[in-house]
This record gives sequence, C-alpha cells and structure tokens, in this order.
Amino acid sequence: MLRFFGLAALLVASVGCAGDGHFTILGYSTKPNYDTRFRTVSVPMVKNRSSYIVTPVVGLEQDLHRALIDQIQLVTPYRVTQNDPDTQLNVTIRNVSKNLLNYTPFNTIREAEVIVTVDLIWRDLRTGEVLSRPSRRPGQPIDSETPQPLLLNGNLPRNIPRIGDVPDRPEAAAQAVIAADEEQFVDPRTRRTVTPITLRISANYREELGESTTAALQAAIKKIARQITAAMEPGW
Repeated sequence: MLRFFGLAALLVASVGCAGDGHFTILGYSTKPNYDTRFRTVSVPMVKNRSSYIVTPVVGLEQDLHRALIDQIQLVTPYRVTQNDPDTQLNVTIRNVSKNLLNYTPFNTIREAEVIVTVDLIWRDLRTGEVLSRPSRRPGQPIDSETPQPLLLNGNLPRNIPRIGDVPDRPEAAAQAVIAADEEQFVDPRTRRTVTPITLRISANYREELGESTTAALQAAIKKIARQITAAMEPGW
C-alpha cells in the first residue's frame, strides 16, 4: 500500500501543467509539435512545373492543393485562410517521373513506380522569416545572424595578385533556371535568396492487380501532403 501511494505521489509530482493548458508527464507533453506563435497559414495554388512524358500532368497541382489543405487542418493547430494570415506556404511541383521495377515473362510491366519531386517554402508574413530551413546536420556550425565578409574592406591587399574573379555560388546556377514568373524570396537574416526544401516521394503500382499510374499519383499526393506537414514542425 505504501508503495502504491509512493508511486502515485511520484506521478503527481512529475505531472506539470503549463500556462497554456497542456500537461507534461515524465517528459511527455500534450503540447503540439508545431510553433504555437502562429495561428493561420495561407496556401496559394500549387504551381506545376513538371513535364510527364510530353505534356504536363494536368490537374496534379489541384489534387495536391486540396490534399495539403485537408492535411494541415487535420494534424496541425493552424487554420488555412487567405484573410490576413500569419504565414504562407508555397509549394511547387518540380518533376514527375516513372521507373519500371519489374517485368513479366512476356516483357510487360509487372511493377512500376512514379516519383514526384516538390519544393516548399514556408515563411512568416509579418517578419519575412523563413520557417522552412533544412535541418542542421550533426556537427554543422550554426549560421551567424549577419554574414561575415572575407576581408574588412572587401578588397584584396595590393601585394597579392588577383588571378581572376571569384566564382559564383553553386546555387547561382540553379537560380538561373527558375521560371521568370516565379517569385523569389529573400531571407532577411542572410540577405540571400531562399533555398526551398525539396521533397521526393515515390509510390508503386502493379498493373496485374488492376492498379494504374493514376492510383499511384494519388497515393504519392497523399504522402507528399503528410511530408509537407511534417516539415512544418520545428527542429528538435
């Protein structure tokens, strides 16, 4: 009996209630895994820059837009709205491809997969802060708030000969191929063009079982919606 009351007292002592109404028990909390500073998010229509075989995949961006809105309102504390939102989530479909995985004895398709690649940028509309930064790798240094110049005055000393111009950053070539009608966002911390997070999702289908490319694309769309909402969680 004493052990029971001792265990009960230990559990009561380990349970804490924060000011926001959430409980913490033995390190586990009922607080959502999302940044509660924000309440609303705007999701513009997904852009489709893919080219599947010859023609673009028509309607894929609409399917992803609907699935993304449903997933955000299902698993996140945010409300999707276009009226004065706190944040904005921009998603672009970059590529859709198809790979053949297995053949039948008659050289027909037994199993194949479709791969969908998307880019996303989530930012705070009030401050311009980019919220969708890639997670920091173990041992990677934390970026400084203000980039430090290589030299104090920006010029090389006179006794050092200049061999040639400094080459551009690797992302400069990638930015050159972005469509002219796409809006580019600048990170207010680093004053550089925001690099989006790239997600690549695959879904298999088997024609012998009556499955089709359309079914695989719909399965990939649902996976992408779940991955995007997971990417909206803050880093650990």
